[in-house]
Amino acid sequence: MDSPDLNDLLLYRIVCMIKSIVFSVVFISIFSMVGITQPGQRKLQRVEKMAYLPQPFGIIDYRRMAEQFDVTVYDFNAKGRYWPMIWIDSTQHNFKQNVAGIYTAVADVRQGGQHNKGIFHEALANMGAVLGATLVGIDKSDQQTRNYVAMLKNYFNSETGWNIMMNNTCPEVALLGGGYGRDWWYDVYPNVLFYAIYDLYPDEPGFEQLARTIADKFYRADSVLKGNYDWSFFDYGKMQPMKNNICTQPDAAAGHAWVLYNAYEKFGDKKYLDGAKSALKALQSQPRNPTYELLMPFGAYTAARINADHGTSFDTYKMLQWSFDGTPECREGWGVLVGNWNGFDISGIVGSTVDRGGYGFLMNTYDAAWPLVPMVRYDKSYAAAIGRWMLNAANASKLFYPQYMPKDHQTIPELAEVTKGVIAYEGIIKQSTYKGSEHLKAPVAQGDGPLWAPGNPQESQFSVYGSGHVGIFGSIIDTTDVSGILRLDLLATDFFHDKAYPSYLYYNPHTTAEMVTVEVTGDKPVDLYNTLTGKMVATKVSGNRKISIPSRQAAVIVMIPSGGRKTWSGKKFMVDGVVVDYKK
Repeated sequence: MDSPDLNDLLLYRIVCMIKSIVFSVVFISIFSMVGITQPGQRKLQRVEKMAYLPQPFGIIDYRRMAEQFDVTVYDFNAKGRYWPMIWIDSTQHNFKQNVAGIYTAVADVRQGGQHNKGIFHEALANMGAVLGATLVGIDKSDQQTRNYVAMLKNYFNSETGWNIMMNNTCPEVALLGGGYGRDWWYDVYPNVLFYAIYDLYPDEPGFEQLARTIADKFYRADSVLKGNYDWSFFDYGKMQPMKNNICTQPDAAAGHAWVLYNAYEKFGDKKYLDGAKSALKALQSQPRNPTYELLMPFGAYTAARINADHGTSFDTYKMLQWSFDGTPECREGWGVLVGNWNGFDISGIVGSTVDRGGYGFLMNTYDAAWPLVPMVRYDKSYAAAIGRWMLNAANASKLFYPQYMPKDHQTIPELAEVTKGVIAYEGIIKQSTYKGSEHLKAPVAQGDGPLWAPGNPQESQFSVYGSGHVGIFGSIIDTTDVSGILRLDLLATDFFHDKAYPSYLYYNPHTTAEMVTVEVTGDKPVDLYNTLTGKMVATKVSGNRKISIPSRQAAVIVMIPSGGRKTWSGKKFMVDGVVVDYKK
């Protein structure tokens, strides 16, 4: 048998090489298109049903919206039908000072300085607006001679003996349909809002005492409950749990845990850490999804943070699934909506997944981002899932605003002028609940304002209270030079965090890898470290630097000082004593 010719062997090897290269290119292209699951990343079932790149696509400037909301709504001389949206309540409940009231909804007949002595205003609106404005850089403690931060003390209900922040300043509001101590999340959430504001205004006189008192109340309540949060609300005056016609709300434990852990971080008292752990154990022990309104994501965040800080093993995955999936009973279906309605991707908004096909709410959507985005710092395994959800939520949330929703998808487009471009509809629903609007194709922008009180006009579908929380999105979300890739600030709403370096989440929804510009501010050069790969992306960077993000994958970039001293403490990677990566 003849020996092979050397030229034939060379040709054979060249052909094999070409085949190998072609196969590799095709292999990589195919997997780039389908999006390989990123190593170390965990999926959330509901997020997996969301579009990679929602349509029609467009991210509005939420920071600018927050700035405009503040300057427009806090104008006591605003002109127009139903304006101004703000008044002064001089009844001085709980503290001897006047307090500003903001309408809950446009034209709410229970509210305003001329109605009911001006006493009906809600912490959800006032605290949310102060928090939102502050997050985008507005100082609400000294604004046109008024201290709106100090005014929030009036929601601390000392007159009732509850001695926590509540949604209203006095029980008289119950007679006006405002509710009082009957619906647990309404009693817990104002304290969550207050603690965030306290972190932003740590030197506000009186705030430290109020924060300690609230934490002590929550710690005592958890001690009384002894792991059983299966109640409609808790009487913080009598220190006993109660049941009424409202669903039991075991997820109140998430609110308790978040407040108590932040109290521990602020004051260093170990009992608050113990209380936070106890509340999380109660939450985690629930046999089924206990989500009621919007507290569950705070439980997921607190679980991830305590796990990272203290080596515990709370089930963050369970709490995240609960946050997204929709409850099985009582308040059936409360979670995160998924779907495309007549060409509109509405995935990502938060509310009822079943009410008339789905009914999402603006405030709930904004506020879910507050704990879920910074959670990625403490558990990076959800970076891609949270990035994909936030892209959908940011895209869909513009549709609450009448100027961004087509008129034939709104219940009252002809009245939109009253919003002045800064007030949105309360919700987006698949099938309108209003007579005469049944013909509208989904999604439909509407609100429940006319259902709250007899005499409320149709304009009360526009939600002042929800629109005031826009600063949460405004502080977290920024666009990049690649359409569809957002830069999410992981520190913006990570309250009471230890010293940290600038940290951002990027998610690439495209079918190909993309080069995105990372903007570096400051005079000193930094190294760019990706916590998802555990590697430096670039070193000694000043100004801008492009980095590559693989198809449908995420990057968590931390900007660390160039030349900093690198050390390990257990699983924590540190630079100059500051944690950069919580779990290697």
